[in-house]
Amino acid sequence: MSDKSEKTEQPRLSVFKTYKLYVGGKFPRSESGRVYEVTAKTSAADAAGKGKWLANAPQSSRKDARDAVVAARKAFGGWSGATAYNRGQVLYRVAEMLEGRRDQFTREVGEAEGLSKSKAAAVVDATIDRWVWYAGWTDKIAQVVGGGNPVAGPYFNLSSPEPTGVVAVLAPQESSFLGLVSVLAPVIATGNTAVVIASEKSPLPALSLAEVLATSDVPGGVVNVLSGRTAEIAAPLAAHQDVNAIDLAGADEVLAKELEIAAADNLKRILRPQPVDDWSVTPGTDRMTAFLETKTVWHPTGSLGASGSAY
Repeated sequence: MSDKSEKTEQPRLSVFKTYKLYVGGKFPRSESGRVYEVTAKTSAADAAGKGKWLANAPQSSRKDARDAVVAARKAFGGWSGATAYNRGQVLYRVAEMLEGRRDQFTREVGEAEGLSKSKAAAVVDATIDRWVWYAGWTDKIAQVVGGGNPVAGPYFNLSSPEPTGVVAVLAPQESSFLGLVSVLAPVIATGNTAVVIASEKSPLPALSLAEVLATSDVPGGVVNVLSGRTAEIAAPLAAHQDVNAIDLAGADEVLAKELEIAAADNLKRILRPQPVDDWSVTPGTDRMTAFLETKTVWHPTGSLGASGSAY
């Protein structure tokens, strides 16, 4: 006789993930309501011109870009005013959260970039290490690029770095996670706030990274993540009067030239796209110093004589 207490296993409905933008610490859909299909990258897909459907990603509009700039500007005062040590703690917390979701990102990076599980895991590990690396630099970069300057006269002359402001970041197109973090982390490590345009073909790792940022200690608005057509979103950001700088890492030669012309209107700092063969190589300090301004302070020392200072 069968056991009546034994329950028949019921089939479950698949729960598809809805990817959203990340603006001002919240997860809105695109203002336009548009989405576009994201497919997996495989060698077979490359030959056939299409791959397995992964998700519908939000297709950002110009309005979304403007909203992201407003959020980034609002967050700039608090983030730039925090101590460098505190920013380092926050970045390290992001690395902790990424470590806890390592399996998820390994799957997403593998599908996005057509990598085997072992290679995708290596990319994720390198990405986490990259966060830790920049977390360690937050309270050290000022010692490298700042300092006391020798001057002719009874003055202290001190130079110290300060963040530029709101930075638009075009994430690399082919390196959807390690490349993204390699251009984003130095921007916020130095006290800037960011509006990020994710890789157009592979935006899902960037949109999942936004979930990590939201559940770590990064204040809302410090990082804003948009997905969609890179050229469409980048154009209003390059021309925006409240964007102080732009990193063109994810722009091709034609788009980069157009954006440089648009950015010249308010004298934005521009980091031109540079070919990177291997994003896992230690990046150095160039991306941090690219979006720093130098403040120089003069202070009289008083009259100096044989007996020393007059103070």
